[in-house]
Amino acid sequence: MAEVATSATSEQLLVVVDPGARRSDGESVRIAKDVLGAGAGMKLCLPDGPEEFARALARRGSRRPVVVGDDRALIRAVALLHRHRELAGCALSVVPVGAAQSLARSLGVPTGTVAAARAVLDGVERRMDLMVDDSDGVVLGALRIPPLSPSPAWSGPRAEPDPGQVPGRPWLRTCQSLVRTLVPVNRPSRPAPAPEPGPSRLRVEVDGETLVDLNQPVEAVSVAPSAAGLASVEVRPVSVGAEASPLLAEGRTVTVSGAHFRYRADTVVSGPVRTRTWVVREGAWGLTVPSGR
Repeated sequence: MAEVATSATSEQLLVVVDPGARRSDGESVRIAKDVLGAGAGMKLCLPDGPEEFARALARRGSRRPVVVGDDRALIRAVALLHRHRELAGCALSVVPVGAAQSLARSLGVPTGTVAAARAVLDGVERRMDLMVDDSDGVVLGALRIPPLSPSPAWSGPRAEPDPGQVPGRPWLRTCQSLVRTLVPVNRPSRPAPAPEPGPSRLRVEVDGETLVDLNQPVEAVSVAPSAAGLASVEVRPVSVGAEASPLLAEGRTVTVSGAHFRYRADTVVSGPVRTRTWVVREGAWGLTVPSGR
């Protein structure tokens, strides 16, 4: 991991450049370094992988951490700071570089490199809610549980035509029968049928109250921050005939259970799990955004 220190000013930054950002857009990384280095004292870290990324954050001292990378790098930084219980006293900054920037944009961070770097220098800290699950995972934006995805039908070996039924070639049947008596045939075992694609059957509870139960198949479940300290929950039941109205609720604790399911939290797909609980922690982390937003 390369580290470069610049001249000190009144503010000290720890700029951690995600490896993916360097590979995907080195020019934007260079611009971000130039803007940040001109406006503040900066220690630059170029980690080669997740372990060095984590080590750089852990050794930041009193420097304010700045992540140069995409949404995944931002999520990784928040998750690491949460794991070490350091989010409360740490304002995080990000300069989005890479293909995935929708999360940073939704949180109020400019996606232009120069504008984002200037926001790091001149912006303000905004405290934001965080959803934390029972495995200590974090969700910055929203999560979604889709229905069971269609599984490709099992396709065994292609059936060959019975040679004895091919006109003009009856001798093949005799040869085939003789070979079968001499050589044992190892037929491939047919795997168990794949689960039928279809809607999910889940129990969704919000603050201990059941919003939908296992007897009601659902098309999708989404959970996103709403008012301070609360999450908005939307369940879309399977419609029969007329379109079914979504079931809506707000609360601090959301539990989903039932058959094994996967879920997409921000940009990460997790699972399968049988149950998962998310709790909203109000103002749990701080992000630097342009003043006035």
